Amino acid sequence: MRDILDSVAAGDLSPTEAEAALSGYATSGAGRFDAAREDRAGVPEAVLADGKTPTEVADLAATAIETTDRAIVTRLDTSTATAVRERLDKTAPDATVRWDDRSNWLVATTPAFERPSLDASVGIVTAGTSDAVPAGEAALIVEEMGVTVTRIDDVGVASLARTIDAVDGLREQDVLIVAAGREGALPTVVAGLVDVPVIGLPVSTGYGHSGEGEAALSGLLQSCTALSVVNIDAGFTAGTQAGLIARQLDNARE
Repeated sequence: MRDILDSVAAGDLSPTEAEAALSGYATSGAGRFDAAREDRAGVPEAVLADGKTPTEVADLAATAIETTDRAIVTRLDTSTATAVRERLDKTAPDATVRWDDRSNWLVATTPAFERPSLDASVGIVTAGTSDAVPAGEAALIVEEMGVTVTRIDDVGVASLARTIDAVDGLREQDVLIVAAGREGALPTVVAGLVDVPVIGLPVSTGYGHSGEGEAALSGLLQSCTALSVVNIDAGFTAGTQAGLIARQLDNARE
């Protein structure tokens, strides 16, 4: 503790960085950022933009950069992404910012950030183009956990030949995240063809009876094959689960 206090007194450490080092979190006007989450749980902390103002998201992103040298923001729109960029231009001008306006995520890192590298691969599989948003969120988290990502897109069971054509590539992966809307059939089919863990990601595509992902979620929960299921559109959760499995595989291979 004394070393931390001495660093603050010398100007080498900000009060926010000191708070994160001492308590594991840093407090800002927008809330508390869990700076110790990755060390504690193996999962990177992310800022969920839903329900927050652009100013609040930007404030938390700046706190993330200050305490961990990385900010991950999910489910943000254009105005929020602009607010984050403008804040980081002022507080962390040397940070590199990447924004995906399709899957609605933003990642910023300083030159001091070192992303881990794991000896494992995760396949992100989509039934169709409409499943790209939550699948992209899952891919982001897997990559930020240091895992190699392979995208296998548009292989839904409406044309089963597409699924069969992709089987060899599916079997090469260590873990699979399979995203599907409508009735959610693809994860079940894939899980019956491979001998690796499959995480079913139901997507809120579809309409009519039990639309907006409800039919897909129900179908996956009732799957006759062995797979795990996350909530509707929960790409972040699917990505972290796959990343944690990949980390255990990397440890075993070492």
